[in-house]
Amino acid sequence: MDENLRAQINTYLAQLDALIRRGSKLRDTLAADPSDNSALVANRAWHQDCGAIIHQLSGGSKAHWLARAFSEAFLVQSSSGGVIEAVAPADIAQRLIGVLEQAVRSLSQMGDGSGASAAPGAAPPPRRFEFVHNRELRPVIERAFSDSRDALEQGSYGVALITCCGILETIVTDALEYRGIDGLADARAPVGKIADWPFEMRLEVAQEVGLIRGGWVRLPDVARKYRDLADADPPPAIFERDARRAMQVLHVVMKDLDPGR
Repeated sequence: MDENLRAQINTYLAQLDALIRRGSKLRDTLAADPSDNSALVANRAWHQDCGAIIHQLSGGSKAHWLARAFSEAFLVQSSSGGVIEAVAPADIAQRLIGVLEQAVRSLSQMGDGSGASAAPGAAPPPRRFEFVHNRELRPVIERAFSDSRDALEQGSYGVALITCCGILETIVTDALEYRGIDGLADARAPVGKIADWPFEMRLEVAQEVGLIRGGWVRLPDVARKYRDLADADPPPAIFERDARRAMQVLHVVMKDLDPGR
């Protein structure tokens, strides 16, 4: 699995773990005193945070199993089969913790390469990345794409640029691997695994074999060295124009890889 995608999964796992710990404390407090006002206020904020990460992991689809499980956590069935609208806050907290734990198991299986069937993004994602051959990557790339766009609009230009370049590298690597080393021989491709090639080398080879055109050359210098940014001391300043240029290049390459989109 690509290092950037693994980092995305690890980030989500850390967020889920923190939410589970918060929820467990709230559950215990509310079980002892369901009318504790400060706990109820904190509980509502926790619900919102849970909803936000579930929205990201489900790709914004209300039909996704994870989104449905989140909604159903607020309802229980009576013995006659009717829906009870009032549920004890501690009970809801326990149910939400269960949903978060399901997400953790699914992401963990995804990170271990155990298959996409259990992954939170296993439901059909938006069509932006259906051209990616590795189905396991599609939901993760979709979430990363959404995160990069949000970061850009929020002024987090470094996060936006790094995430955007990670997506670009991933989709180009996927296309090269699908073509196969034998299909890249005419491009004077270097030896070794494609995943070990430098970022720019992958782009150059992809252009030479006709997978993409030359729009990628508009990438700013800082974007071409995006892997080094996290270790730079002090980190270089990332300007809005560079982050937006990287996003524009990503869209161009997406169009090259999926001309019908």
